[in-house]
Amino acid sequence: MNHQAKLIFTISLLLGTAITTSSNHWIMAWAGLEINTLAILPLISKSHHPRAIEAATKYFLVQATASTLLLFSSMTNAWYTGQWDITQLTHPISCLILTSAIAMKLGLVPFHFWFPEVLQGAPLTTGLLLATVMKFPPITLFFLTSHSLNPTLLTCMAILSAALGGWMGLNQTQIRKILAFSSIAHLGWMTIIISFDPKLTLLNFYIYSLMTAATFLALNSIKALKLTTLMTTWTKTPSLNAMLFLTLLSLAGLPPLTGFLPKWLIIQELTKQSMAPAATVISLLSLLGLFFYLRLAYCTTITLPPHTTNHMKQWHTNKPTHITIAILTTLSTMLLPISPLIYPLS
Repeated sequence: MNHQAKLIFTISLLLGTAITTSSNHWIMAWAGLEINTLAILPLISKSHHPRAIEAATKYFLVQATASTLLLFSSMTNAWYTGQWDITQLTHPISCLILTSAIAMKLGLVPFHFWFPEVLQGAPLTTGLLLATVMKFPPITLFFLTSHSLNPTLLTCMAILSAALGGWMGLNQTQIRKILAFSSIAHLGWMTIIISFDPKLTLLNFYIYSLMTAATFLALNSIKALKLTTLMTTWTKTPSLNAMLFLTLLSLAGLPPLTGFLPKWLIIQELTKQSMAPAATVISLLSLLGLFFYLRLAYCTTITLPPHTTNHMKQWHTNKPTHITIAILTTLSTMLLPISPLIYPLS
């Protein structure tokens, strides 16, 4: 794919995201989502590999179904209430259909089946877009309609997402599938709090995007797609692997690192809302995710290949992507001390 085509698709992605996030009318939000879907499809299938074509087809079918449900939900609400404004979603059937549509867009349980398969068929850079940028418009719609949605249904979906995201990631050897199930588990944390403190959901999404971007770019730099490949990269880029180790632990939510901040605030808010049992369950389920993050971290740094190769270590590079990785990994690991500043800004 030439650079002009990539530029056009990237601009279309940004345009679609901007239209959806800034619109008040359901038709404009739907149009932005459609532009996003059509812009990402060529980026998924650009390798022309059968697996990539299959991933693009699955993505198109699922997103088209979700967009249809979203349009049907808004039309039903307009039929009964005469309102096309996104924040005026009041009809219960419309709210239920919209919850299903956004869950399908995001990959929440029970509409999660497509996400690991699509991420596995896409290149790492496109996978990064699918896991972060493409989730921003649906999260925004969740944010705008959070006061109308059923908290019990969202809590059930969130706990199931955290459980299934952790459980299904345990047995994987493909890194992209592990990161897909990690994304599903993180979406569970975002969904459980959205009815009570929507701003906390956005903060969680921003921090998750930061850590995921650092992880995907580091993996793309060392060209690692499987755990077996990851085991042999320490001798080539030890400093990058050490930073990847810390970023993975941050994704797991371990206390000294940035990833602990959203989990800490969410558990605190759930306890204030008299939902201590839900907070306890989702905290215990995050231990499943911790296991496969630790396995990834172990393969990244602690496992050494039996025969080390004699070649120059790539300590100093001038690639701009490496500067980006350095900035993202620093932010992914060291933002916890300034959390009193971050939370009011959100």
